[in-house]
Amino acid sequence: MTTQGMPSMDPRPTGLTIGTYDTYREAQRAVDYLSDEKFPVEHTTIVGNNLRQVEKITGRLTWGRALAAGLASGAWFGLFVGLLLGLFTTNNWLAAVLTGVVLGAFFGLVFGGLGYAQSAGRRDFTSRTAVVATTYDVLCDFKFAEEARNHLAKLALKGEVHPVLPNHEAQQTTQRPVD
Repeated sequence: MTTQGMPSMDPRPTGLTIGTYDTYREAQRAVDYLSDEKFPVEHTTIVGNNLRQVEKITGRLTWGRALAAGLASGAWFGLFVGLLLGLFTTNNWLAAVLTGVVLGAFFGLVFGGLGYAQSAGRRDFTSRTAVVATTYDVLCDFKFAEEARNHLAKLALKGEVHPVLPNHEAQQTTQRPVD
């Protein structure tokens, strides 16, 4: 339900699929190319398909690493606080900065150790987490889709992107407008 004159806040994507790409970078390049060609890109949407959460294990977490990470993050925060306090002091600016770094490092060390102790060995590793998609569709409003496809065909001929060949059945489901 929309109020007259107000844009719809429905987050579900609509429009025709004008290109499907293996990477977000290629989908982004396609929309950037449309923009370079003076195409009204506000009528396009990038949609990630088959989202997955991927956790890449980066190493083993030990007492030493936990304490060092706490110390480092505390020192950085202390530096920030010390610099802020240093702005408002008239004498011995360096003492304010050093005090912030030392106190930040101490509290970071303490909280890093407490956090590791609370895990009780249940998560003795470090990792990075990302949400990734299998493919990325570029959708376009119906009245601009043909023009956009023509532009993207030129981009594909240049070899800058490698669109995935459309799956006819899957494309029919994404082409229907959502009411």
